Amino acid sequence: MARELVVKVTCGVDEPERCNQGFTVAATAAASGIPVSLWLTGEAAWLAVPGRAAELELPLATPIADLLDAVVTAGSVTVCAQCAARRSLTVEDLIDGVRIAGAPVFVEEVTRDGVQALVY
Repeated sequence: MARELVVKVTCGVDEPERCNQGFTVAATAAASGIPVSLWLTGEAAWLAVPGRAAELELPLATPIADLLDAVVTAGSVTVCAQCAARRSLTVEDLIDGVRIAGAPVFVEEVTRDGVQALVY
């Protein structure tokens, strides 16, 4: 069984460098064929709304929108349920392929055998 990666990003345009690092790691894993699950919490939840990822600009970095597309295509992307609710976001507000789920699903993912969890 291949080792899986769960990446949780807790920031957005408020901390572009840290946010981009998390997205870069998740997209790199996905492109490498590693099963990856990207969780967007806090301000990162906004990045799952169409057009919002383009608001995060970081010199010399791959655009967040491109990284997000790579993970949606090859892995899974989840917005924290409480974070979505606090921002009045529903799954209809999000990019196609992005789901909303809560802490029980996150805990289930990170406690599986062979999973490495990273938080940015």
